Amino acid sequence: MISQEVLSLLRKESEFFYSPIHGVKHWQTVERNAHYLASFNNADTQVLSYFAHFHDCMRENEGRDKGHGSRGALFAKKHRNLIPLNDVQFKQLTDACKGHTYGERPECITINTCWDADRLDLPRVGIMPKAEYLYNEEAKRIADESDLLMLDGQEVMTNFGQSNDIPPRYENIIFDIKSTSDTGLFNKITSMFR
Repeated sequence: MISQEVLSLLRKESEFFYSPIHGVKHWQTVERNAHYLASFNNADTQVLSYFAHFHDCMRENEGRDKGHGSRGALFAKKHRNLIPLNDVQFKQLTDACKGHTYGERPECITINTCWDADRLDLPRVGIMPKAEYLYNEEAKRIADESDLLMLDGQEVMTNFGQSNDIPPRYENIIFDIKSTSDTGLFNKITSMFR
């Protein structure tokens, strides 16, 4: 989990903080995915959390933005004093940010987990992740079995470390269901997330 100070900095400096595609909801989902995968491979969860929040923070557009990962790494370097990682961890963070879109797979399990966690959130833009582009066995299983809904059952960390009752993907659906007259259906659906 990242500090409040870093989150406040990102809210202030990232033009895409509130983006529905590359903003804080995506970052929180990547963090959730990464921590889930780390439970299988012992990747460094501190690096995973900071990657989740820095990898897309300096985007200039919602489309193909080739330099966004490098800009995210530079932004992290500029604010190094706020990021409580040792030098090895910090290098993993910046390498993961720089290479997460077009990089070659390194041997580092933490960097590979960062990238897999991001790719497992591709359905938000209508792309299903493919196992051939993933590294971790559990990530490959999720892709092969189209088991992405399982990830929605994992906790998503909100701004200051509390979990959402309802995964973010379902907030609008639940809101629409709330406005219908069939409260039995609403209760059945929302009970799946409690």
